[in-house]
Amino acid sequence: MAVRVLVVDDSRFFRRRVTEILEADPQIKVIDSAENGMEAVSKASRLKPDVITMDVEMPVMDGITATRKIMASHPTAILMFSSLTTDGARATLDALDAGAVDFLPKRFEDISNDREESKKILCERVRAVGKVRRSPVRPTVTPRATPSSTRSDIPVRGTSGITSGAAPAHRSINIALKKGQTKLVAIGTSTGGPVALQNVLKQLPARFPVPIVLVQHMPGTFTNAFAQRLNSTCAINVREAQDGDQLEAGLALLAPGGQQMIIEKKAGRDIVRIMDSEPGQNYKPCVDITFCSVAKLYPGKLLAVVLTGMGADGREGARLIKQGGSSVWAQDEASCVVYGMPAAVVDAGIVDQILPLDDIGKALAEKV
Repeated sequence: MAVRVLVVDDSRFFRRRVTEILEADPQIKVIDSAENGMEAVSKASRLKPDVITMDVEMPVMDGITATRKIMASHPTAILMFSSLTTDGARATLDALDAGAVDFLPKRFEDISNDREESKKILCERVRAVGKVRRSPVRPTVTPRATPSSTRSDIPVRGTSGITSGAAPAHRSINIALKKGQTKLVAIGTSTGGPVALQNVLKQLPARFPVPIVLVQHMPGTFTNAFAQRLNSTCAINVREAQDGDQLEAGLALLAPGGQQMIIEKKAGRDIVRIMDSEPGQNYKPCVDITFCSVAKLYPGKLLAVVLTGMGADGREGARLIKQGGSSVWAQDEASCVVYGMPAAVVDAGIVDQILPLDDIGKALAEKV
């Protein structure tokens, strides 16, 4: 059955362009379009599409407000089109907080220099998120975390609904991981990752005992804003990684978009190196590249976590991590926006634990 799509944008030209691209895919059917958020809310209720492509800035009602209203009453997989600017990054993150599942640059040239490749990526993304079945999302407020807080009062949308605003009932998670064994946590993710990472990191105490490195597929103009967003909602410190940074306990470093991040040892210290991507590297940043670098430095003392995302990035790096005697966790299918990256490591037989998203942060806090 074809994925049914509602295209929302105030530009008639852009609506027509997106419609033509999507309709060229036999697995996608554009059922209607809307020129503002208010019209989108109405048509979402009446037509019940599988996917909505949504612009951020529109007259009458903007895309973020429309997303929030749709997710509260008629949950739908919403794919945002965003400008690659600092303001566009913040607006896109607001849209993801409101319930959107993913985003793409509005300028197709920013998706890929190859026009046909851009079209292919758009259709692949629509087909992937079209498989998501949404649950209502309540409006959230994310105040600044205090050092003594783990921010359990912040509601975070999960892929199968949302967690309660109250702290979840504590339950011990049975994982064979000795305390003190892990010296670094490395997390890789893609589609659905911004919300998933917030869910995981907000459950960690300010004095989390080991460093964390994060790799999220995201454009370069987005990662700094995303790191600031995470830092404002988590008890641990989070920032975009810079070349020469040192790993520190209780600090999560996010790989900058458009580049690659590795960890190397220098003068007895673990140092971040940020490098330009080489031709042919599809993911910028790439989970495999970061995972492979830490696999060599932390044999038997590393915990890798693979969260929601399209494709198989992270599988080969996780394989090296596992071969070195360290542990690999994966997010379970039910809580993923797209069960691609976790499925790749599960199917490869290199996973020690498969956990629901809501349990991963708790397990890290308990076992690390």
